[in-house]
Amino acid sequence: MDDLVKQAMAKWPNVPDCYGWLGLDARGDWYMRDDQTQAQGPFTKSKGSRLQHEKLMAFIGRNYTSDKQGRWYFQNGPQRVYVELEATPWIWRIQPDGAIQSHTGEPARMQRCIVDEHGRLYIDTEQGFGLVHTQDVVQAAEYIESGLWVPQQLPTRELPERFGYVRSPHSEQQVQT
Repeated sequence: MDDLVKQAMAKWPNVPDCYGWLGLDARGDWYMRDDQTQAQGPFTKSKGSRLQHEKLMAFIGRNYTSDKQGRWYFQNGPQRVYVELEATPWIWRIQPDGAIQSHTGEPARMQRCIVDEHGRLYIDTEQGFGLVHTQDVVQAAEYIESGLWVPQQLPTRELPERFGYVRSPHSEQQVQT
């Protein structure tokens, strides 16, 4: 987490959390969701505006983490901006040499891979659980076919509980109020 963010958290400790305004899609793209977008439905139906500003996306990536309940958020200064997840908290990219990198650019080491009933491939790492980017599925399939990766089968509905993440903190927060 950036030092500037830590300083802001110490200076303003009681800033309310923000829900519904930021989303991460299944390709690792960040989306801003204004009131009008949120009124049109959940993130899976109404994404909003895709962020394209490299420095803003890097700032979000450096300050992206989760709480004890498995809700992922971006610490924006003193405010937690909870993230709506289209799929998983991480989107993994397979590099040409077989290394794994997150949508935020961080390297990771695979602990296991999972395939769901729809044929989607996921990777569990020391950083957490995530979906393999669609552009990298062919390369991953080669690792599976060669026996380098041996996927475990799990149904999609079990993944959030099994790997400890919440896809929609906004929906969860609305239920609690």
